[in-house]
Amino acid sequence: MKRPAARRGKRRQPRARTVRVSSRKKVLVIDVGGTAVKILATGQTEHRAFPSGPKLTPSQMVSGVKKLARGWTYDVVSIGYPGPVVHGCPIAEPYNLGRGWVGFDFAAAFGRPVRLVNDAAMQALGSYKGGKMLFLGLGTGFGSAMVVDGIVEPMELGHLPYKKGIYEDYVGRRGLERYGKKKWRRQVADVVARFIAALEPMRAHMAGPARNNGLEDAAHGCSIGDIAHATDG
Repeated sequence: MKRPAARRGKRRQPRARTVRVSSRKKVLVIDVGGTAVKILATGQTEHRAFPSGPKLTPSQMVSGVKKLARGWTYDVVSIGYPGPVVHGCPIAEPYNLGRGWVGFDFAAAFGRPVRLVNDAAMQALGSYKGGKMLFLGLGTGFGSAMVVDGIVEPMELGHLPYKKGIYEDYVGRRGLERYGKKKWRRQVADVVARFIAALEPMRAHMAGPARNNGLEDAAHGCSIGDIAHATDG
């Protein structure tokens, strides 16, 4: 009697390995300030910068950034703009730069997709650690933003009336140069206290020249960081 032939088991086909290709785009981050334009790209560790000033136009900014970013690869561009931005477009000319920013085609100039955001909002996001945070940027001007549960809202507090001018005149770079460090510190302390009392943040954070001008004792509980956090935002 013949034994039934043993069934041959089906050979298992080796599973094809799935190779994940990273779709993350390389970003060139540009922080446009009244004194300098700072840039950093994905994969880079050192910022680069060039001077700006009251006559800087958007065309000059683009030209300067392209020269400065030579050797870097990037797919998209993110710009921190020193003024109000709505739907990714500037709606007012910057206070401390040249003219021509409103209506300028940044995407065409860079030849890549571009996203604009208020510079203080960008810096605030780079410094954010949760909750309700007030950000105050002490640079050439005076930037401000609130972040609440991850949602950022840029503000233009620096251009509100204060004493015989606006806040920016007293706590920005002009105030530091005009009044000297001692009086400037007192003015910054007064302004910080006013905004904390009015807005009641869980945390307040300052960036800019505060770190180098002895504001730690007058910061009313503010953490003090580097304006370079803009690139993290």
